[in-house]
Amino acid sequence: MCYIDNIPIVLLDLTYINIFFMAFYHIITDLFTGTKRPSAETPILQAEEVEQTILAVNRKMAPFQVRKTTSDEPGDLVAEWKIVDAKWYEIFAKAGLKSTFRIYMHFDDVNKEVHAMDREFNVAWKAGVPTLSMRATAFQGQKQSVEFSTAYAFQEEGGMGEVYKYRFSTGEIKKLLHKAVTESGWTYRGVIKL
Repeated sequence: MCYIDNIPIVLLDLTYINIFFMAFYHIITDLFTGTKRPSAETPILQAEEVEQTILAVNRKMAPFQVRKTTSDEPGDLVAEWKIVDAKWYEIFAKAGLKSTFRIYMHFDDVNKEVHAMDREFNVAWKAGVPTLSMRATAFQGQKQSVEFSTAYAFQEEGGMGEVYKYRFSTGEIKKLLHKAVTESGWTYRGVIKL
């Protein structure tokens, strides 16, 4: 503390203020973009190993899949609901799914980050078969949605009973992707454009 004309003046070290605001900025930015960082002691894997770790989240009975992108899609990998899979589209139709999304991922090997961009699609059901079209609305950041449905009907044993109950949450896919990426020592970063 110093004094000017016997008035105490507190001098603040601007370095500490700058560090505080930079940390606050990163926390807020990470929150809005859905960025997840690995812990400092996590070993950093090579891009090919990260890709294999992400692809390993696939489960035969899960309603989603992670696959390599086609030549007309952006990024390296895409995670999506199995809405066009014959085994699943009847379930999605019964659940009344009106929109679906895909997470396109690109590997930034220099910064050890997986950039993830969400795209939302409208779903139209014709004779029980889905068709996808791009949604006209846009959004920034990461998309979070939950679709669910329950139906009751008469059962073979007689009486009313629950026929099906479904819940499709984008968080279900994203949690697995976050874990696969951060446990590989990379950062999962939500972006608007790949």
